[in-house]
Amino acid sequence: MTDVKIAPIDQPALWNGPAGETWVAKQEMLDALFAPVADYLADAVGEASPHRLLDIGCGTGATVLAAAQRLGVGGDVLGVDISARMIARARKRAAAERLPVRFEEGDAEEYDFPTEAFDMAISRFGVMFFSDSVAAFANIRAAMVPKGVLHAVAWRSARENDFMTTAWRAAAPILPAMPAPDPNAPGQFAFASNERVLGFLWDAGWSDIVIEPIDFACTLPTPALADYVANMGPLGLFLAQFDPAERGSILARVLPAFDRYIDGDTVHVPIACWSIRARA
Repeated sequence: MTDVKIAPIDQPALWNGPAGETWVAKQEMLDALFAPVADYLADAVGEASPHRLLDIGCGTGATVLAAAQRLGVGGDVLGVDISARMIARARKRAAAERLPVRFEEGDAEEYDFPTEAFDMAISRFGVMFFSDSVAAFANIRAAMVPKGVLHAVAWRSARENDFMTTAWRAAAPILPAMPAPDPNAPGQFAFASNERVLGFLWDAGWSDIVIEPIDFACTLPTPALADYVANMGPLGLFLAQFDPAERGSILARVLPAFDRYIDGDTVHVPIACWSIRARA
């Protein structure tokens, strides 16, 4: 099959459209799936005890709310995300949990942050979507106090995240029109190369940069697997163009590829990431 190249994705349109809608609709499932990553960053916040915390690409708020619980009262916490839909959900969750977290809609690449306003910035899978990563990290750095800390988690390569690419690869033979993802475009695996990420941060003026591999053992309930495969990732977006019967037929062909991850009532989801740390 010849790869079909696709134009760069309009990230604001994507995250204020189908992807944002899906992440809001599947918030509880995704929070449970990626809980080990959120806990990892929240624990780092608890150890650092910053007075002013920024979450970049906060989504529906799971990580920043967990971090705010670690900080307790008195912390100034802001979550920023490009998706109005996800920000609205995050605000409702913060109000329900009575946590003093502020949320603002905006792209961290160009958001007008106050200068030297934060001691620490965190991100769970929120830094791989910038159109200009150097400009984005420079803007975030300008919002940090001197020696302020950045701690982000981003995906390593697609090759190292077999689970995350299983659906796409399994569907390819029966959906030859599926476009091939551009590995260097903004997206899930845009930070696959640690050397590339190091260059972004260095050019943006960060120092004491440490990029280390970190693996997480995530899980899904087995009954949730079909829902996850049908809605998440490139295949989920692609399947939206088909009617329910066609989607069901395609999923019936794709789901057996996940059998090796299933152990009774649990689907094991190993994920390979980078732990990215730096100082302003």
